[in-house]
Amino acid sequence: MMVRAVFFDLYETLITEFEKGKRISKRSYDYLNGLGLSEAEFKREWRIRFERRMNGHFPSYHAVIRDILESRSLPYHEERVEFLYQSRVSEKTIPFSAIPPEIYEMLDLLRKRGLKLGLISNCSEEEVISFGQSGLAPYFDEVIFSYEVGVAKPNAEIYRLACNRLSVTPQESLFIGDGGSDELRGASNAGLTPYHAYWFNTYLESEYEKIHQPLHVLDIIEPFNEMESPNNEPASH
Repeated sequence: MMVRAVFFDLYETLITEFEKGKRISKRSYDYLNGLGLSEAEFKREWRIRFERRMNGHFPSYHAVIRDILESRSLPYHEERVEFLYQSRVSEKTIPFSAIPPEIYEMLDLLRKRGLKLGLISNCSEEEVISFGQSGLAPYFDEVIFSYEVGVAKPNAEIYRLACNRLSVTPQESLFIGDGGSDELRGASNAGLTPYHAYWFNTYLESEYEKIHQPLHVLDIIEPFNEMESPNNEPASH
């Protein structure tokens, strides 16, 4: 198999919100005074809307909050919701400003080898608002955000859409992610070869081969492409 494209997950694969098992942002939101819900109540409502947040059913953070409040017959205060939104945007900006150099080195080496790079992320708008201004953005030929395309991992459709946009087949493509949202199984079902990114998040387990360091991605790709080089000669670098 000749590898022509590598697709990456975003959170806990290229960026991380955690350090030594603790959330870097130390986030704290006053949902009781802001929305009239305890933190436990809010988290429950937030979780049960996960799929609809990821697939774009809710067009914005504000729409999610409005739906939660309406379901609880609570008033919607625009200024309080906007404050929570801006706080969440700030929280989600932090990982983009602390990307390890080996992530950039990995992406740079993949590009130098002529590989197409794609991003497939389950996310809502406020989670990736900083992506376009980050150092990651220039490396990618195609970026798929689930809320924009209306489908989320592990649905095979999102992987096929990504392959179509890069004009590659699933069989020519690798998918690398930390395994959240059952994304590795989803990639496999869509025909891509999945690998488990095991450098940030070591709490999730899977049946798929683990990659323990970003630069080890190159070690996986080289054998594929060397076997496919003409006359069985090593592929040029």
